[in-house]
Amino acid sequence: MDKAELIQKAKLSEQAERYDDMAAAMKALTEQGGELSNEERNLLSVAYKNVVSARRSSWHVVSCIEQKTEVNEKKQQMAKEAFEISKTEMQPTHPIRLGLALNFSVFYYEIFNFPEKACSLAKAAFDEAIAELDTLNEESYKDSTLIMQLLRGNLTLWTSENQGEEADNVEGDVYDGGDSGRGDTAEMGETVRKA
Repeated sequence: MDKAELIQKAKLSEQAERYDDMAAAMKALTEQGGELSNEERNLLSVAYKNVVSARRSSWHVVSCIEQKTEVNEKKQQMAKEAFEISKTEMQPTHPIRLGLALNFSVFYYEIFNFPEKACSLAKAAFDEAIAELDTLNEESYKDSTLIMQLLRGNLTLWTSENQGEEADNVEGDVYDGGDSGRGDTAEMGETVRKA
C-alpha cells in the first residue's frame, strides 16, 4: 500500500473505532520511512493512545476481578474460622452461633453463589438448634428463636428458588441486633441476614 492508502485506511479505521487496525496502518506507514507530517503524527498518536487505553481498561477490569476474588476468599476464611470457634465454644442455640450460621450461609448464597452449601449450612444450624431448643434460657430465647426463623425463611426461599419455583408471599424478618426480638419486614423474596 502506498502512503495515501495507509492514511485513508487509518482515517476510516478511526471513524469505525477500530483502533488496532488504525495502529497497524500507521505502523506500516512509519516502516516506509521518511518524516511524518503533522496529520500523520496525530493519527499515529490517536491510534496508539486508544489501543493502549483499551488494553489498560481491560487490565483494570481483570485486576478488579482478581482483587474481589482475593478479598472474598479472605472473608470466607475469616467467617469460617469464626463459625468453627462458635461451634466448639457455644451451644447450638446460642444467638451468636446462630447469627454466624445465618450470615455465613447468606455469604455462601449471595457472594460465592453456592446455594447447596448455603442450604446445607443453614439447615444444619437450624436442626441442631431445634434439637436443643429446651436448653434455651429465657435471656436469649427471643434472639435465638428469631434467628432460627430467619434461617428457616432463607431455607424456604432458597429451596424454592433452586427448584425453579416462585415463592408466593415469602416475607422474612431482618434481625436488628437488639434484645427486643423485634424485626422489620424484608422485601418479598429478599434474603435476610443478621445485621
